[in-house]
Amino acid sequence: MFSARSLFQEIVDNDASYRLFCSIAASGEAQGGWENGRIAALLPTSQRALAPKVARHGADEDKHGRIFHALLRKRGLTPVEVPAATDYTVLLERRGVGLAHAKLHREEPLTERDVITYLAHSRVTEQRAAEQMLLLRRFFGDHPEVGRAVTMICRDEENHLAYCHEELLRLARAGHGRTIQRSLRECALAEIAVHRDVSLAVMAHMGRLLRWRPLKSALLTAGITVHYGYERLLGWRRMVRLAMPERRDALGGPATTAPESA
Repeated sequence: MFSARSLFQEIVDNDASYRLFCSIAASGEAQGGWENGRIAALLPTSQRALAPKVARHGADEDKHGRIFHALLRKRGLTPVEVPAATDYTVLLERRGVGLAHAKLHREEPLTERDVITYLAHSRVTEQRAAEQMLLLRRFFGDHPEVGRAVTMICRDEENHLAYCHEELLRLARAGHGRTIQRSLRECALAEIAVHRDVSLAVMAHMGRLLRWRPLKSALLTAGITVHYGYERLLGWRRMVRLAMPERRDALGGPATTAPESA
């Protein structure tokens, strides 16, 4: 009846659904940029060497937000308010994943445990981001409107994931292995539930905008639910494995600037 490619194509081709998609993506990236910027400023003395990489991570996320806004402008569209049920970052925080915004708003230095929490959260969420952008690059890498943006963001997400692996392995060698594995598992199980809830909410909004038939919406809902079942049983394990990446020191240089026109 439909494929993932045809589903994404339908969303991209319709102004209303494309506007919502880019607005959700831009909002999430902007929040990630702010979080990383605050973490870079609050790192403890023992982890200050991480500051340039965390700042680079934040700069990349800010750049991605600007890219999604540029994609909207390119089509003559403006952002829409992001529905609460589709706000991945906020829902993760409510589940206790990552560092609470209340902590980041204070001027108190973080602890080494906080750094582990941050990196475990990033390792899990960057896994999701890298997989999603890889899928979009496969479908739209040569698309005249979004191909350049998708390719750039995909490369950045792969860098972010490599950085998380490398830094968590460094901390594991320093004696934090059990804490890291516990944090990764907790983050992964919470993330897959949030991802399911956000996916269902996004598909419900898209279904209304695109006027999907009830059968199509029901099949998509069933697919999301089945995928969650697989992730809850086995799939979460891919999010907690650590391996030294081929791309070492992936965030060791300055962030690339975002194009004004994506």
